[in-house]
Formats: sequence, structure tokens, C-alpha cells
Amino acid sequence: MPHRHRGKFITFEGLDGVGKSTQLERLAKHLRERGLNVITTREPGGTTLGEKLRSVLLSSRTSGLSPLAELALMFADRAQHLDEQILPALQRGAWVLCDRFTDSSEAYQGGGRQIGSENVLQLHRILCHDFQPDLTILMMSDMARTVARARRRNVAQSKQMQDDENRFEKENRAFYERVLAAYVAIASREPERVVQVDATDAIPKVHKKILQITEERLMPAQRGAREKTS
Repeated sequence: MPHRHRGKFITFEGLDGVGKSTQLERLAKHLRERGLNVITTREPGGTTLGEKLRSVLLSSRTSGLSPLAELALMFADRAQHLDEQILPALQRGAWVLCDRFTDSSEAYQGGGRQIGSENVLQLHRILCHDFQPDLTILMMSDMARTVARARRRNVAQSKQMQDDENRFEKENRAFYERVLAAYVAIASREPERVVQVDATDAIPKVHKKILQITEERLMPAQRGAREKTS
């Protein structure tokens, strides 16, 4: 893909309940107000196939899914998502903001399920063209509070649906400690791409941090022009 004219790919990572979706939509709104064509999407999901896989991967009814089958389905979703939605949008010059990408598989399946980072990264190289985000916002917060918030949200949503998305939230503390450790390792390994953001502050303050990071990393010319006029 010619890099000069393509859009930017920004991913949001972290535990469920940390506020990724809220901050993704706030950033998308701001970028649209700046005149950019912005597409928001998520994983698992983002395509017709992806939404079907999401119902399998996140449902409590599939609690017996093996770790390797889980990883394979995550990458089936991702490969389709990348080729059908993400890459064509970037080629058109759109900015794509995605709730989760391969870092989630490295953290949850590689770390949480103890499959190992290298196995996840090898699948990414084979199935996803080794394509990397331009920027990844890793939102960090208190683990217990974040997981509890996600559980409450999913229980409330399940009352309006025939199924729930609580399969991961039913994991134990040790699982989430491994997930967080994997996320921290990714951020340490790739500081040029992954930026950790304290998500414990008020929503507007977190948004301001993310906006500043985005401008510094991906919009230096626009940021410089704004500072000169201020």
C-alpha cells in the first residue's frame, strides 16, 4: 500500500471496562470535526463474518472453547476484517479507529491463555500481512475495578439480548494478571507505536491526553500550526 496517501490506523487496547469505546468515539468525533474521513470498527466484529464469530467468541455458552480454537477464530475474524474493511479504507485515505487488534490476541490468548507471544505474532505475520497500527492507545486502570465494570455492563446488556458477552469476564484474577503483564511487555517492546494512558482520570481529561498523543505522533504539522496561532 502506498504510504504517502493512505490514512492512519489507530487501535485502542486494554481490559474490557476500561473505557476504550468511549474514548475511541470521542477521538473519532474530534477528527471528523477536523475534516477527516474516519471509520470506527471493532474486534471481534467489524464485518458480517466477524459479528457471527463475535457471538461465538464472547458468549458464555461457549465456555468450553479450547485456547487454540479461540486463537484461530480470533485470527479468522481479524484476517477478514483487515482485507475487507481496514486496508481498503486506509487505501481510500480514511482514518480507521479500531477497538482491539492483534495486541489483544497477544495479551489475552498469548498471555492469559498462556499460548505464548511468538505463536500469536507468527499468525499475525502469516494471516495479517504483518500489518501494524500507526498508533496504539493502551488504556490502563485498576484491574479489579475495570473487570467489575465490564461484568456489570455485560449483565445489563444481556437482559436486552438472548445471549451475553461475559465469557472472558468470568476468568479469574490470575488470568487478568497475565493479560496485563503481556500488555505491559508489548508497550515496553514497541514504545514507538504503543502509548500507555492512565484511564483512571475523568473522561474529558483522558480524551485530552489521547488527543495530544494523536497530534504529536500522527499530526505534527497540524499541531505546529495550531501552536503558532495560539
